[in-house]
Amino acid sequence: MQIAKQGSNRVYTRETDANGRSVIRVEGTNRDENHAFIYMARHFHELGLPVPELYWVSDDEMSYTQQDLGDLLLFEAIQHGRETGNFSAEERTLLERTIRALAHIQVEGAQNFNWSVCFPVPAMDERSVRWDLNYFKYCFLKGTKIEFSEPALEDDFDQMVKNLLSTFNFQLSTFLYRDFQSRNVMIKDGMPYFIDFQGGRRGPTQYDVASFLWQAKANIPQNLRNELIDAYLDELKNLQPSLAEADWKALLPHFVLFRTLQVLGAYGYRGYFERKTHFLESIPNALRNLSELFAMHGELQTQYPYLYAISNNLLLLL
Repeated sequence: MQIAKQGSNRVYTRETDANGRSVIRVEGTNRDENHAFIYMARHFHELGLPVPELYWVSDDEMSYTQQDLGDLLLFEAIQHGRETGNFSAEERTLLERTIRALAHIQVEGAQNFNWSVCFPVPAMDERSVRWDLNYFKYCFLKGTKIEFSEPALEDDFDQMVKNLLSTFNFQLSTFLYRDFQSRNVMIKDGMPYFIDFQGGRRGPTQYDVASFLWQAKANIPQNLRNELIDAYLDELKNLQPSLAEADWKALLPHFVLFRTLQVLGAYGYRGYFERKTHFLESIPNALRNLSELFAMHGELQTQYPYLYAISNNLLLLL
């Protein structure tokens, strides 16, 4: 039985293998991307991290089977909270378990990791940051037909690149999941399992926290975000005792802004160009996140004045 896909071109099918197990068969379209996932899945599983076990891989690595974790996504498990803004104790527990587990895959998962297998790049660097910023500019901003100054926008982009890469210690390697959000977490027996991490690379830990807590359709209120950030940092400090918490928190809003721009680029591409309704429906939530972020953090208005002005214009799209 083929399983519905979201933004990926991979094909997922639920099957029964020769051992009588229910498995998920994956047919990929890019060998390098498949190779990255296969390596990461094996590496994380050997470390005891919560990822699906691989059972079989084709010789050309274009298809493989993995453990069937069921059908419950974290996104669905927190449906009541997402729709009402009032998260139950059970939903809060699932979110906390997930974000605490994130710290382990970021730190423990990076141990003896072969970064050269990462697809398409081994680390979050200036080039990859600019790719994502240009994704926002060309796939979202230009699609809105709003007039803007490219030189002024690029000035803000230059400042953002500098800020995002300023404090990352490449000697203290951590795994950046990159697309860490509730649709990429499965819930099995009340515990989170991570999927779709093939785009991971070496990078700062703030990015994944921003991706998770500011996911457009997750609708997590700020007070709950603060509680989950504290839980995450409690776990991270156990793994990295030298962590400078104040510095980490000071840089987080910059990563939230960066991630929001990146997902708007993705929504624009999948929505405006591929005409996928789900992504178009997510744009208003992301724009509200953008507006609230600038309203809460005056330093973002100061450091990215043109992006701030654009965000006010984008509100007219709501």
